[in-house]
Amino acid sequence: MDLTGRPRSLWARAALMAGRDVTLGNLMDRLAAIHGSRVMVEEAGGGAGRGGGRRITFAEASRRVAEMAGWIGRATEPGDRVVLALPNNYDVVLACLAACRAGAVPVPLNAELTEAEIDLVTADAGATVVVRDPGEMSGPPGGAPVAAQASDVAAIFYTSGTTGRPKGARLTHRALLGPMRSGVLYPGAVRRDEMVFGLPLSHIMGFIAVVGAAVAGIPVYFLPRFRPDAALDAIESRRATMFVGVPAMYRLMLEAGAEQRVLRSVRVWASGADAMPAELAARFRRMGATATLPVLGRSLGQAAFIEGYGMVETGGGVMFKAALPFIPLPGGGDLGVPIPPNRLRVVGEDGNDVAPGQTGELWVKGPGILAGYHGDPAATAAVITEDGWLRTGDMARRGAFGLVQLAGREKDVIKRGGYSVYAVEVEGALEEHPGVAEAAVVGMHDERLGQVPVAAVRRTPGTTVTVDELAGWARERLAAYKVPARFVFVDELPRTGTSKVRREAVKAQLLHCPPQ
Repeated sequence: MDLTGRPRSLWARAALMAGRDVTLGNLMDRLAAIHGSRVMVEEAGGGAGRGGGRRITFAEASRRVAEMAGWIGRATEPGDRVVLALPNNYDVVLACLAACRAGAVPVPLNAELTEAEIDLVTADAGATVVVRDPGEMSGPPGGAPVAAQASDVAAIFYTSGTTGRPKGARLTHRALLGPMRSGVLYPGAVRRDEMVFGLPLSHIMGFIAVVGAAVAGIPVYFLPRFRPDAALDAIESRRATMFVGVPAMYRLMLEAGAEQRVLRSVRVWASGADAMPAELAARFRRMGATATLPVLGRSLGQAAFIEGYGMVETGGGVMFKAALPFIPLPGGGDLGVPIPPNRLRVVGEDGNDVAPGQTGELWVKGPGILAGYHGDPAATAAVITEDGWLRTGDMARRGAFGLVQLAGREKDVIKRGGYSVYAVEVEGALEEHPGVAEAAVVGMHDERLGQVPVAAVRRTPGTTVTVDELAGWARERLAAYKVPARFVFVDELPRTGTSKVRREAVKAQLLHCPPQ
């Protein structure tokens, strides 16, 4: 579409996004030319998911990016790092694009970090400017976007710190934008879509999800602070067709009564950032539908469920597994498929690919792999091989035809008396129990066996499952060495900003819990 909202031809739209000169710095100009006066995002304000917050069109977003870029350009020199510790709304994304437009390198941070944490990242990044209020970035717009190459570093995203001190992943324009450019061909003009979303936009999954939606022209209803009741209200009242979240959000929505809502408008549920329990995904698939018949208004079938895999170091998703209506997939949809042009390997301790059916470390190669950790060549060399493969630190089981099945983080493999226990597998078995809302399994020190698995369990509200019941349940489904040596019931599990369980914090939590 042009700036008046008139449709452009498919070829014209494709041409605007096909050139090698497309970067995060000129992205909003291109999208405004394509989508014009269409709504890009509506931010939640008040009123049962019916809006009340800002509504921003693509044209308005383009103008705001130019204005922000003018301020950043006056405050920085090309290549300077700019820390953006902003409240969780679309200003985070627009400010990142604006920094790129001005020739700077954005460093987005969760504004809920402490001052000490923000100072630590600012120092590590060598940032010259720290922005905490989007209102600061006002004034006359800047000029044309600063020219950049696809291989130039576009942004620095810091890891969440679940595996130690946060590190800054240097991601290029190609890494952050390249795989999404084909989304401009999405047939948004002939179908009605809306995505409900409520993740932090300063994290890689949130950033990639909303930029991808913008490229495809899919409007987003954004929840700056996720609440399960507000998300369900939004989906139900707005008849949203997509929801993207993390497993913890799905659990919370289920506990908030999702199965009593009318959610048949949803055609696609999507998840990432953590392992999604198969039964939980199946329940949400049944709540959605494949399609709704015109005139009759009757919905048919089940929704699709897409689970993506990626990390900061891969610049977003590199693999997915899907449960699709009426389409049988290899491994029943439990095997991950690489997203082209990414390639996957499952590598053993000897550095060679493992045999089919065996477990090893997942290695990834593709255009999204980080250019390196900022200021830390040793850390970079530890994860990137000389021939460009990223050692993810995640364990996977090799399947046929290049497919893989994730088995958890390498550091989450519990060594019990010579046996390897995969925490994700044990958690999945426990979460099949109707009285278990969520389980986190960690390895605790044992004088005789080295480590034993211990489970922190959050009960489903209103249930009274006991330790003996859970132990019996586990023994029926798992080999004896995989059964947790101890079960502890907790009210909450400690989490990162993207709702991942912080396993080291769980260990500390369990050390102070009395036997149950």
